[in-house]
Amino acid sequence: MASNSFGNLFRITTFGESHGPAVGVVIDGCPSRIKISEEEINQVLSLRQPGKTEFVSPRAEGDKVKILSGVFAGQTTGAPIAILIENGAVDSSKYEVTQDLLKPGHANFTYLEKYGIYDYRGGGRASARETAGRVAASVIAAKTLDHYKIKVCAYIKSIGTDVADINIKDIVALKEQVKQSPIYCPDEVSAKAMMTNIKKVQAEGDSLGGMVEFIIDGLPAGLGDPVYEKFSANLAQAMFSIPSVKGFELGEGFAAAKMRGSEHNDGYFYDNKTGKIDLTSNHCGGILGGITTGTRIEGAVAFKPTPSIYKPQKTVDVGGCEQVFKLPEGSRHDPCTAIRGVMVVEAMCVLVVADALLMQQSLQFGE
Repeated sequence: MASNSFGNLFRITTFGESHGPAVGVVIDGCPSRIKISEEEINQVLSLRQPGKTEFVSPRAEGDKVKILSGVFAGQTTGAPIAILIENGAVDSSKYEVTQDLLKPGHANFTYLEKYGIYDYRGGGRASARETAGRVAASVIAAKTLDHYKIKVCAYIKSIGTDVADINIKDIVALKEQVKQSPIYCPDEVSAKAMMTNIKKVQAEGDSLGGMVEFIIDGLPAGLGDPVYEKFSANLAQAMFSIPSVKGFELGEGFAAAKMRGSEHNDGYFYDNKTGKIDLTSNHCGGILGGITTGTRIEGAVAFKPTPSIYKPQKTVDVGGCEQVFKLPEGSRHDPCTAIRGVMVVEAMCVLVVADALLMQQSLQFGE
């Protein structure tokens, strides 16, 4: 299985399966002398881990990391960093009774077609459990962003038909509001409506999709390369690599298709306070020609409804015989994958930015 790595200079390679002994990540290209501890990583991982509220999977994983290499005396050494996260709350018995059925909305059919074998235990490599390594790596990558005072925040914009009204003037305050919400939605009124709807749909044996928005603040102009290494293209690749993601947009996104050029174009002006050229608006989402403009990056990621639902679904087995797929009692799944997807979207933003910063440093000599 190829393509388990992401990034150019700050490069991560994740490994492990949902019900294997562990998952983890190897980070290559991390600069030396970055201060980091296992506890720092654990704190951020706790925001992604399941089993914390009734709105995520009840699988109660501790998600405690072990740094195996690349860190000495509390600092990165420049050597590859290996991080291990053991799987503890594993119960594969629920998957054994349905192992020969093609699960609607899941990847076992495509995996079988490609590889001729599929780890049916919790989705194996296709499981969102794999993203724990990405989040762990992003904690280290975020240290490079801190140096440049770059802030990243992701949050729930919508779940089902409920849409939040969010004020993003102060990104630091916004991040705190996101952390305080059980579903990572900073709009308390909308969050209550979303949680009520999640419970209702759960009781019906069904699931919901959702939209995660993200912002990247403080980026300099000039990050990203034209054509195949566009900042926008790398963001898109990062987001579509996340399980359950079905859509991605920047700035006005798909709404731009309904606008006129006179409406969508962002004008320029000279800001006397900063001594820099800036945009009068940000319909482009902070990127033009694949290169950052220096304005705030604004984007959104669409997550499909969780495919694991309790409603019976028509399917066939691996031999082509008609069957009915029904989740075994006691199965553990997220009612809405977008909720825990918030921390993964944020992590992937951080990884893209860290890699772009290192790429930019390699292009320019001197100040």
